[in-house]
Amino acid sequence: MKSQVTLKGGTALLDASKVLKRLDIKDSYVVADLGCGGGGHFIAPSARIVGESGKVYAIDIQKRVLASLKSQLAIQDITNVELVWSDLEKYGAAKIPNGSCDVVIIINVLFQNTKHDLILKEAKRFLRPGGRLAVIDWKEGAQPFGPPAHLRVPPQKIRELAYDVGELLLIDDFDAGRYHYVLVFRRD
Repeated sequence: MKSQVTLKGGTALLDASKVLKRLDIKDSYVVADLGCGGGGHFIAPSARIVGESGKVYAIDIQKRVLASLKSQLAIQDITNVELVWSDLEKYGAAKIPNGSCDVVIIINVLFQNTKHDLILKEAKRFLRPGGRLAVIDWKEGAQPFGPPAHLRVPPQKIRELAYDVGELLLIDDFDAGRYHYVLVFRRD
Protein backbone atom coordinates (compact mmCIF):
# COMPACT_ATOMS: atom_id res chain seq x y z
CA MET A 1 0.00 0.00 0.00
CA LYS A 2 1.41 3.41 -0.99
CA SER A 3 1.64 6.05 1.66
CA GLN A 4 -0.48 9.11 1.03
CA VAL A 5 1.06 12.57 1.05
CA THR A 6 -0.99 15.36 2.56
CA LEU A 7 -0.03 18.88 1.58
CA LYS A 8 -1.26 21.95 3.37
CA GLY A 9 -1.25 25.34 1.70
CA GLY A 10 0.09 26.52 -1.64
CA THR A 11 3.71 26.72 -0.52
CA ALA A 12 4.09 23.06 0.44
CA LEU A 13 5.51 22.12 -2.95
CA LEU A 14 7.11 25.35 -4.07
CA ASP A 15 7.36 28.55 -2.04
CA ALA A 16 7.20 31.38 -4.60
CA SER A 17 8.23 34.05 -2.08
CA LYS A 18 11.45 32.24 -1.15
CA VAL A 19 12.38 31.59 -4.77
CA LEU A 20 11.62 35.16 -5.86
CA LYS A 21 13.70 36.52 -2.99
CA ARG A 22 16.64 34.37 -4.08
CA LEU A 23 16.19 35.65 -7.65
CA ASP A 24 16.58 39.19 -6.26
CA ILE A 25 13.63 40.63 -8.17
CA LYS A 26 13.26 44.34 -7.45
CA ASP A 27 10.85 47.24 -7.80
CA SER A 28 10.40 48.39 -11.43
CA TYR A 29 11.63 45.10 -12.91
CA VAL A 30 9.97 43.45 -15.89
CA VAL A 31 9.35 39.75 -15.26
CA ALA A 32 7.96 37.07 -17.58
CA ASP A 33 6.51 33.77 -16.38
CA LEU A 34 6.51 31.32 -19.30
CA GLY A 35 3.74 28.74 -18.94
CA CYS A 36 2.27 30.49 -15.90
CA GLY A 37 -0.64 28.09 -15.43
CA GLY A 38 -4.11 28.83 -14.10
CA GLY A 39 -2.97 29.24 -10.54
CA GLY A 40 -0.32 31.75 -11.56
CA HIS A 41 1.55 30.75 -8.42
CA PHE A 42 4.42 33.18 -9.13
CA ILE A 43 2.41 35.91 -10.89
CA ALA A 44 0.81 37.79 -7.97
CA PRO A 45 3.93 37.67 -5.76
CA SER A 46 6.07 38.90 -8.69
CA ALA A 47 3.59 41.68 -9.47
CA ARG A 48 3.67 42.87 -5.86
CA ILE A 49 7.48 42.92 -5.80
CA VAL A 50 7.94 44.85 -9.07
CA GLY A 51 5.23 47.33 -8.07
CA GLU A 52 3.24 49.68 -10.27
CA SER A 53 6.35 50.86 -12.10
CA GLY A 54 7.21 47.27 -13.02
CA LYS A 55 5.44 44.72 -15.17
CA VAL A 56 4.80 40.99 -15.23
CA TYR A 57 4.03 39.04 -18.39
CA ALA A 58 1.92 35.94 -17.72
CA ILE A 59 2.34 33.67 -20.74
CA ASP A 60 0.40 30.48 -21.42
CA ILE A 61 -0.90 28.51 -24.40
CA GLN A 62 -4.27 27.77 -22.80
CA LYS A 63 -6.75 30.62 -23.12
CA ARG A 64 -8.91 29.27 -20.29
CA VAL A 65 -5.88 29.37 -18.01
CA LEU A 66 -5.32 33.03 -18.83
CA ALA A 67 -9.02 33.80 -18.32
CA SER A 68 -8.89 32.19 -14.86
CA LEU A 69 -5.76 34.13 -14.00
CA LYS A 70 -7.35 37.37 -15.19
CA SER A 71 -10.22 36.85 -12.75
CA GLN A 72 -7.87 36.09 -9.87
CA LEU A 73 -5.81 39.20 -10.56
CA ALA A 74 -8.93 41.38 -10.70
CA ILE A 75 -10.07 40.07 -7.31
CA GLN A 76 -6.64 40.93 -5.88
CA ASP A 77 -6.65 44.35 -7.61
CA ILE A 78 -3.37 43.58 -9.39
CA THR A 79 -3.07 45.74 -12.51
CA ASN A 80 0.57 45.42 -13.59
CA VAL A 81 0.23 42.00 -15.26
CA GLU A 82 -0.13 41.56 -19.00
CA LEU A 83 -1.64 38.25 -20.12
CA VAL A 84 -0.03 36.82 -23.25
CA TRP A 85 -1.37 33.87 -25.19
CA SER A 86 1.46 32.06 -26.97
CA ASP A 87 2.97 28.73 -27.90
CA LEU A 88 6.41 28.72 -26.28
CA GLU A 89 7.63 26.10 -28.76
CA LYS A 90 7.32 28.64 -31.60
CA TYR A 91 10.23 31.04 -31.52
CA GLY A 92 9.12 34.66 -31.81
CA ALA A 93 5.42 33.90 -31.31
CA ALA A 94 4.98 35.68 -27.98
CA LYS A 95 4.22 39.36 -28.40
CA ILE A 96 6.88 40.51 -25.97
CA PRO A 97 9.59 42.92 -27.08
CA ASN A 98 13.08 41.52 -27.51
CA GLY A 99 15.39 42.35 -24.62
CA SER A 100 12.62 43.80 -22.45
CA CYS A 101 12.76 41.54 -19.37
CA ASP A 102 14.96 41.60 -16.31
CA VAL A 103 13.90 38.11 -15.20
CA VAL A 104 12.25 35.23 -17.02
CA ILE A 105 10.88 32.27 -15.08
CA ILE A 106 10.02 28.83 -16.47
CA ILE A 107 8.27 26.72 -13.83
CA ASN A 108 7.23 23.07 -14.27
CA VAL A 109 6.88 23.52 -18.02
CA LEU A 110 9.66 21.57 -19.66
CA PHE A 111 8.35 18.09 -18.79
CA GLN A 112 5.19 18.96 -20.77
CA ASN A 113 7.10 19.87 -23.94
CA THR A 114 9.60 18.36 -26.32
CA LYS A 115 11.21 21.45 -27.86
CA HIS A 116 13.17 22.56 -24.81
CA ASP A 117 15.75 24.35 -26.93
CA LEU A 118 13.11 26.58 -28.54
CA ILE A 119 11.59 27.42 -25.16
CA LEU A 120 15.00 28.46 -23.82
CA LYS A 121 15.72 30.39 -27.00
CA GLU A 122 12.39 32.24 -26.64
CA ALA A 123 13.18 32.99 -22.98
CA LYS A 124 16.58 34.35 -23.98
CA ARG A 125 14.93 36.56 -26.62
CA PHE A 126 12.93 38.30 -23.88
CA LEU A 127 15.97 38.96 -21.68
CA ARG A 128 17.95 42.16 -21.71
CA PRO A 129 21.75 41.72 -21.47
CA GLY A 130 22.49 40.89 -17.83
CA GLY A 131 18.93 39.63 -17.30
CA ARG A 132 18.34 36.33 -15.55
CA LEU A 133 16.52 33.16 -16.55
CA ALA A 134 15.30 30.83 -13.78
CA VAL A 135 14.34 27.30 -14.75
CA ILE A 136 12.39 25.62 -11.96
CA ASP A 137 11.43 22.02 -12.50
CA TRP A 138 10.82 18.67 -10.87
CA LYS A 139 13.77 16.80 -9.39
CA GLU A 140 14.60 13.44 -10.88
CA GLY A 141 13.32 10.19 -9.46
CA ALA A 142 10.00 8.80 -8.38
CA GLN A 143 7.86 11.09 -6.26
CA PRO A 144 4.40 10.57 -4.77
CA PHE A 145 3.04 13.20 -7.23
CA GLY A 146 4.12 15.26 -10.19
CA PRO A 147 4.99 14.02 -13.65
CA PRO A 148 6.22 10.48 -14.27
CA ALA A 149 9.98 10.10 -13.75
CA HIS A 150 10.62 9.51 -17.47
CA LEU A 151 9.18 12.95 -18.37
CA ARG A 152 11.24 14.94 -15.88
CA VAL A 153 14.06 16.99 -17.36
CA PRO A 154 17.32 16.59 -15.46
CA PRO A 155 19.26 19.74 -14.54
CA GLN A 156 22.27 18.60 -16.57
CA LYS A 157 20.15 18.56 -19.74
CA ILE A 158 19.02 22.14 -19.04
CA ARG A 159 22.65 23.21 -18.55
CA GLU A 160 23.59 21.64 -21.88
CA LEU A 161 20.65 23.22 -23.70
CA ALA A 162 21.47 26.65 -22.25
CA TYR A 163 25.04 26.25 -23.45
CA ASP A 164 23.81 25.28 -26.93
CA VAL A 165 21.38 28.23 -27.06
CA GLY A 166 24.31 30.50 -26.21
CA GLU A 167 24.76 33.64 -24.15
CA LEU A 168 23.28 31.95 -21.05
CA LEU A 169 25.77 31.57 -18.21
CA LEU A 170 24.83 29.48 -15.15
CA ILE A 171 25.19 31.73 -12.09
CA ASP A 172 23.23 29.85 -9.41
CA ASP A 173 21.57 26.53 -8.71
CA PHE A 174 19.65 25.53 -5.62
CA ASP A 175 16.90 23.32 -4.28
CA ALA A 176 13.46 24.89 -4.04
CA GLY A 177 12.13 22.44 -1.50
CA ARG A 178 12.01 18.66 -1.58
CA TYR A 179 10.67 18.31 -5.11
CA HIS A 180 12.13 21.08 -7.28
CA TYR A 181 15.48 22.35 -8.46
CA VAL A 182 16.29 25.84 -9.71
CA LEU A 183 18.92 26.79 -12.27
CA VAL A 184 19.59 30.50 -12.76
CA PHE A 185 21.32 31.75 -15.90
CA ARG A 186 22.46 35.27 -16.80
CA ARG A 187 22.23 36.50 -20.36
CA ASP A 188 25.58 37.84 -21.52
